[in-house]
Amino acid sequence: MNEPSASPSAARAWTVAALLLAVADALASRLGAVTVRGEVSGFTRAASGHCYFTLKDSEGQAALLRCAMFRRAASLLDFRPADGQQVELRGRITVYESRGELQCVVEAMSRLGEGSLYELFLKLRARLQAAGLFDAARKRALPAWPRALGVVTSLGAAALHDVVSAIARR
Repeated sequence: MNEPSASPSAARAWTVAALLLAVADALASRLGAVTVRGEVSGFTRAASGHCYFTLKDSEGQAALLRCAMFRRAASLLDFRPADGQQVELRGRITVYESRGELQCVVEAMSRLGEGSLYELFLKLRARLQAAGLFDAARKRALPAWPRALGVVTSLGAAALHDVVSAIARR
């Protein structure tokens, strides 16, 4: 492991990679395998067979944990994971170095039921549908050209220049 380098300006200066590796090692030795419950969100299965998703805290907290389940573990599942499902998973907490984020590498997962956030969504959708807000007769055609366009960015950002130049080309 790379030790921090000594410099006159900092008693302990780490490289980013060395610091992330030290954090990953500390997590692995301290936690080992963990079991976590939560609600699946943003579930995707790549062409490689690997699965990626976020686990949300189902108790109303805003806590999120990114998860990766590799093809071998995904092939052992006895259900098809989907957004809104309440699950319990077993895995290892690691650091995804290129983003500097915590993630759980999932080794096993079991379904517990539908998540509370998904249930709230379904209730809201049913209420809006009962009010007729999804009826085809209520829908209006989109205009060919918008009357106004909002861009939320700083004045010097490349995004603003991109939007202005795209509009000018049309």
